[in-house]
Amino acid sequence: MSKQVEFFFDVGSPYSYLAFHELPKIAARRGAEIKWRPMLLGGVFQATGNHSPVTIPAKAVHLNVDLERWAKHFGVTFQMPRVFPINTLPLMRGAVAMQRSGPKQFHRYLAAVFAAMFEHPRNLGEQAELASVLEEAGFDPAQFVALINDPAVKAELKDTTEEAVRRGVFGAPAFFVGNEMFWGQDRLHFVEQALA
Repeated sequence: MSKQVEFFFDVGSPYSYLAFHELPKIAARRGAEIKWRPMLLGGVFQATGNHSPVTIPAKAVHLNVDLERWAKHFGVTFQMPRVFPINTLPLMRGAVAMQRSGPKQFHRYLAAVFAAMFEHPRNLGEQAELASVLEEAGFDPAQFVALINDPAVKAELKDTTEEAVRRGVFGAPAFFVGNEMFWGQDRLHFVEQALA
C-alpha cells in the first residue's frame, strides 16, 4: 500500500480511544496503511503548554456529553473512568515495547488497555490493577515490567514524543497524511478525504 496515515496517540486520551476504533475502518475503505505512533501526551502537553480538557471547568462539564455522543456516532462502548487522568508513562512504554514485539502483540495490548480505560474502566494507574488486566489479556506482568524498563523502549517513546512536538502536535489524537496534520477524532472525515 502506498497510502499511509500516521496515528499519534496516548491510551489515556478518550478521543484516541475513539480513533482507535474508527481509523482502521477508514484505512480499510481507502486501502491505506496505519503507522501507529505511540507518544506520551503528558510530554506533549509539557512541551506545548497545552492541558487536558478536564482541567478547564467548563470543558470538563461538557466532556462526558461530547464523548458519549461520539461513542454513539462511532458505535462503540464508552464509559469515563472514575480516576482520570492517570500517568500513562508505563502504559505508553508498554505500547512501544509491544509494538517492537510485533503487530499481533501490539494490537492485543492496545485492545486490552483501551478497554480497561474506557469500556469497563479500571484504575490502570495502580500497579496491581494493571498487572491483573495484563494477565487477563495473556501477558506476563513481570515480563512487562522488564520490557518497559528497557532503555531502548524508553528512548523510543521519548523520541516519538519529541518528533510529534517538532511536527506541530499539541494533543491527541493527531494524524498525518503526508505532511498534513489533522487533530482530533472529529477531523477523521478530513483524514479520509486526504486518503481518497
